[in-house]
Amino acid sequence: MSDARLSVLKTYKLYVGGKFPRSESGRVYEVTDSKQNWLANAPLSSRKDARDAVVAARKAFGGWSGATAYNRGQVLYRIAEMLEGRRDQYVAEVADAEGLSKAKAAAQVDAAIDRWVWYAGWTDKIAQVVGGGNPVAGPFFNLSSPEPTGVVAVLAPQKSSFLGLVSVVAPVVATGNTAVVIASERTPLPALSLGEVLATSDLPGGVVNILSGRTAEIAAPLAAHQDVNAIDLAGADEALAKELEIAAADNLKRVLRPQPVDETDWSATPGTERMTAFLETKTVWHPTGALGASGSSY
Repeated sequence: MSDARLSVLKTYKLYVGGKFPRSESGRVYEVTDSKQNWLANAPLSSRKDARDAVVAARKAFGGWSGATAYNRGQVLYRIAEMLEGRRDQYVAEVADAEGLSKAKAAAQVDAAIDRWVWYAGWTDKIAQVVGGGNPVAGPFFNLSSPEPTGVVAVLAPQKSSFLGLVSVVAPVVATGNTAVVIASERTPLPALSLGEVLATSDLPGGVVNILSGRTAEIAAPLAAHQDVNAIDLAGADEALAKELEIAAADNLKRVLRPQPVDETDWSATPGTERMTAFLETKTVWHPTGALGASGSSY
């Protein structure tokens, strides 16, 4: 008997609502490496897939936004742990996707893992930075606190298939939002594999939903969707960004505009800008009340 065997090729699927469906349309498209060698067939998402992802994200929003910030941090750290255990797989996928040497791909993957840890540490600290007590003229407490915006559509960067992807997804969910992510059109495989880690990392189903396909085709219905509260245009070129901004204005979505194409350094320290971009500020007034005959108050 021959020892030869056929390899078990991976079937990449979408990640929606904590499950791994094929595209509703049944369509796929070929993904190639930097030398145009075939890597895999990826699902070619339809408008129906985009709408299904929004439904899943909205369903998950209440539980995720209502969880304690500490709990969200623990979940994000668990994602980093799971990625560390599958580091070699992601190094190979990023090297193929971006045409990088193994060493450079490893640096990208390590930075992406560290980015999850970075945002895990911020979940219970961001409120102290952007919230607080406000001085007012009167016997009142005036307190401002950040709250998540809601469902955020995220166009992942086109060239940074993994580090750029994590850099735009992690801050959205760290602050209690849920996300519908459109993977890089040319290099979607690391993003689709990320769904496998998210599914086994205590992240509730629907908090992150990952679609692959033609960015413009999927982004258009998301930008116009009345149940999407914000959109990150990191992966849009100038023409597409303008088109999506116009569509997003219909229900006053928050829009995070893209940096000039290919000028974003995803390896730089991220700061807090992408977290605060999708936070709302709630301000509450409360009377202080008097303490006894002296008229003192607290």
